[in-house]
Amino acid sequence: MPSNQQRREAAKRKLERQLERRAARARKRKQLTVAGAVVGAVVVVAVGAVVVTLSGRDDDASETTAASETSSAAAMPAGRAQPLPNLVNCAYTPSGAPAKPNNPPRAEGIDTTVATVSASMETTQGNIGLTLDNATSPCTVNSFASLASQGYFDATTCHRLTTSDSLKVLQCGDPSATGAGGPGYQFANEFPTDQYAADDINAQMPVTYSRGTVAMANAGPGTNGSQFFLVYGDSTLPPQYTVFGTIDETGLATLDKIAAAGVEGGAADGKPATPVDITSVRLD
Repeated sequence: MPSNQQRREAAKRKLERQLERRAARARKRKQLTVAGAVVGAVVVVAVGAVVVTLSGRDDDASETTAASETSSAAAMPAGRAQPLPNLVNCAYTPSGAPAKPNNPPRAEGIDTTVATVSASMETTQGNIGLTLDNATSPCTVNSFASLASQGYFDATTCHRLTTSDSLKVLQCGDPSATGAGGPGYQFANEFPTDQYAADDINAQMPVTYSRGTVAMANAGPGTNGSQFFLVYGDSTLPPQYTVFGTIDETGLATLDKIAAAGVEGGAADGKPATPVDITSVRLD
């Protein structure tokens, strides 16, 4: 039976092969890029999408999930190695047309001394209470709070449910319900991604996103927008998805009910069999 060290080494080799294939595909895509309407379509998709491993519509998704299923996940960093300054500045970069009109959040002088912010998410399947971790991921919480206060999430559909052994999440936050919609701006990853050096291979190795976690979906580093996922069962993903809060017990009960109904057509990934519409998201 392979030892833990042997399994880790095997996972590392597999990840390196995946990264090589990914780079080759990126080079090929660049070579095949053409001007005109095709370029415009590619740009729209690129700036709007906020779901790669969590989209089910990219080759890398199946590879990452497979790696997660066949290798032991490491522990999520326990917290920031060093606390953030009392005030931080955030960068929200324009990224195309928003899926729903909104104003970008304030970017300067974001207060990190308020450790947590409570929010209530009402859905057609039940309430989901959230505690947002402002001290750890302030730019993410600032964006989420701004969108919530503008009613951006109201009357939107949670478009994706996953029920595999390694990924148990409900994904929401896209007013277009396509998995490609965003707020018209994007911003950088925060915790836990920023706890790893840029060249640290461990930043691409699976860690456990525990039941009750709220995290951002994205299409790669620096592409966070409005889509987020709610973890109803321990899930393994690379630490490339910003964790910005937790779900209360009432919310977990709501998610368990949604997950129990499964995915449309009996699949493990797709639209929830029981439609989940967000009625409102409000800060408490």
